[in-house]
Amino acid sequence: MTMNAEWLEIDGERVVQGLQAAREALDSAQSDVVLDFSSVRRIDPNALRTMEKLAGLADGKAVKVVLRGVNVDIYKVLKLVKLTSRFSFLA
Repeated sequence: MTMNAEWLEIDGERVVQGLQAAREALDSAQSDVVLDFSSVRRIDPNALRTMEKLAGLADGKAVKVVLRGVNVDIYKVLKLVKLTSRFSFLA
């Protein structure tokens, strides 16, 4: 049986809202949730907290969250706050 990934584009101006939508998508996800970060240039502390909650929920539901198009600066921030190990990344 093939399982399809949920795909969500994160708006660079509304990162927290996009991540909250991703949390809701976890309920119906059967395999992966892919978040397209290609339009996100900056990430603030609220978004980081929301990402941490998202990672915790995904772990509890055994769903993998994949971040696509993360720029180097955001990756460095995620690395600094030790969140990179909780997500998978696509170029």
